[in-house]
Amino acid sequence: MARKVAGKIGAGSCIALALAASLALAQERAPESAPPSEAPPLSPACEAPAGDIAAPASLPHFAKALRERKTASILAIGSSSTSGVGATSDAKSYPAQLEAILEGALKGVDVVVANRGVSGEVAAVTAERIKSEVAREKPDLLLWQLGTNDALVRIAPDEFENTVSSTIRWLKANEIDVVLVGLQYSSRFSRDEEYFAIRNVLQRVATAENVAYVRRYDAMRFIAQNHANLQMMSRDNFHLNDLGYQCMAEHIARAVIVGVFAKRRPSGN
Repeated sequence: MARKVAGKIGAGSCIALALAASLALAQERAPESAPPSEAPPLSPACEAPAGDIAAPASLPHFAKALRERKTASILAIGSSSTSGVGATSDAKSYPAQLEAILEGALKGVDVVVANRGVSGEVAAVTAERIKSEVAREKPDLLLWQLGTNDALVRIAPDEFENTVSSTIRWLKANEIDVVLVGLQYSSRFSRDEEYFAIRNVLQRVATAENVAYVRRYDAMRFIAQNHANLQMMSRDNFHLNDLGYQCMAEHIARAVIVGVFAKRRPSGN
């Protein structure tokens, strides 16, 4: 039930060619499938340097689901940015927009994104929920949006690190790929050292555990500083609006699609 989203990804023609080759191979196994298409580009409003968008890592279990032409299952979990606070409808939340982007890019593949966001949640509480949600959804890939609330309520960085690292290891042991979706940017946090400490821990954990990391803070800061006419925040100036969620979905889609073809890098690099 793929929906049409035309275009190509900004990561470059090599990725697009790899995507087409992979899907062509899968198509030989399933002749009834629709022809492959290129991945969508970033919208002009959401454009940012590749290094500010994500640090990709391979997603072998999600890629396997795509190759086998079964339904590829994604579990999106986190706090208000996942549940969609500030959006005008559920369809404008980032998980809903991400599902549409991926199904458009990966023609002939059924992608289902389950939204399990709970507003106000910190990482330790989400970590407790992950096991039951995984048992229910049986995802190939888990998107974990986290860190903003932990920074705001001043969770100790060491405690935050232990929570995230141990949860990632449990997910790996259960053959589930992970993409960490980092803290949001706001000018009110631009001089908050404790906010930066949580952000830095998350980036360090992603590198050490060899999982993909969406640099949400960096991408949002770039857009805010280079597209001053665009409003990505809702009226409370804290949660995202529809455009903010659109950019979030596009940036995560990029990390996911690049990750399908990325080679696993050695841990610690």
